[in-house]
Amino acid sequence: MITNFFIPELNNHDVQELWFQQDGTTCHTARATIDLLKDTFGDRLISRFGPVNWPPRSCDLTPLDYFLWGYVKSLVYADKPHMLDHLEDNIRRVISDIRPQMLEKVIENLTSRLDYIRASRSSPMPEIIFKM
Repeated sequence: MITNFFIPELNNHDVQELWFQQDGTTCHTARATIDLLKDTFGDRLISRFGPVNWPPRSCDLTPLDYFLWGYVKSLVYADKPHMLDHLEDNIRRVISDIRPQMLEKVIENLTSRLDYIRASRSSPMPEIIFKM
């Protein structure tokens, strides 16, 4: 997927300032995958075994975990798709409907989370503080 879809798609964009973040799933952090991503993003790779080592089990600091997956899942399954094509269409629609304003709020929330972590010296975050 990275080689056949993601990298070619990036060639259509200026990625000089783009950072790439991924979770620590074993298949995502295979040496070949990390090497490919390092070649593409250099030191702007946030990943287990990458130049910026993302802390394990840091779902409170990962927008994909604390926002995107739950948001997408709630809308993708709203009409209870029974066919794979329908599910894929729903995923494409929901992802394409995400607007920059929503992502700006997610980043503001991430900033708040990071500020909280700094101020609390890495103590756990109460779930109630960061409701979106």
